[in-house]
Amino acid sequence: MKYIEYKEQRKHGTFNFPIAFYHEQPRSPRYHMTYHWHREYEIIHILSGSFHLTVNNETNVYHAGDVIFITDGVLHGGTPVDCVYDCVVFDLQVLMKDNHACAKVIQDITDHKILIHNLLSAHDDSICDLVDGLCAALSSRHAGYEFKVQGFLYQILGTIVEKHLYEQNHDDAVANERLNSIKNVLAYISENYYNSIKLEHLAKIAGMNEKYFCRYFRGMTERTPIDYLNYYRIECACEMLSTKDISIKEVALSCGFNDESYFIKTFHKYKGITPKQFVTSEF
Repeated sequence: MKYIEYKEQRKHGTFNFPIAFYHEQPRSPRYHMTYHWHREYEIIHILSGSFHLTVNNETNVYHAGDVIFITDGVLHGGTPVDCVYDCVVFDLQVLMKDNHACAKVIQDITDHKILIHNLLSAHDDSICDLVDGLCAALSSRHAGYEFKVQGFLYQILGTIVEKHLYEQNHDDAVANERLNSIKNVLAYISENYYNSIKLEHLAKIAGMNEKYFCRYFRGMTERTPIDYLNYYRIECACEMLSTKDISIKEVALSCGFNDESYFIKTFHKYKGITPKQFVTSEF
């Protein structure tokens, strides 16, 4: 059973209001952001601590107060450090409904003709205030919050356009092809992490020789392919331990570990505690 998808399958919001809010802190099951992508856009607001985040093939460390904008289809993930952060995931099409005045710009964004800067807070302080208001409205869900949420999103986009916080898109076909190769590898891992996975097979999926694949994959994720596979398995184990009444041995087997003691050792390597300690601290 899959608990975390590289191409996220979970539904964000509802059909009529496809906007979702997530408040993440160290004990949240999804606190560590495994590499993934989705068709929605995402705004990440760092409230405290720092976040080592990779967006496509660019890695940066973000700090309290930073606002990061993630475009649809973009591979992203990373490691928070003593971090508390908010995420707003939304379908940009919700702002297109019967809105002819803004339709052209929104369509250019969805068509990737223009690319919004990843870091917005470095360019305009008002962005932080708008994102604070957006998250507060989504968190409180008071009567009429839907109006406020869409209003804040319009204001954020308006500020982006006003301050020209975007670039014209100039596609790099080779870079895009390599990114798609890594996406294929990650999709395979998400479908098969509980099975035996060999490095040579991952390299074949990527269409690269093993040496180049390892170097490129590590450049993207700062982990070797096998190290990342084990990291992903442990994240799946955390999700399972947080949501299911299941034994540690069953979790180990479900996440691709045939040896329970090796699973416990690997879990401790990535989390600093044993699976049993994780369960007792969670509940």
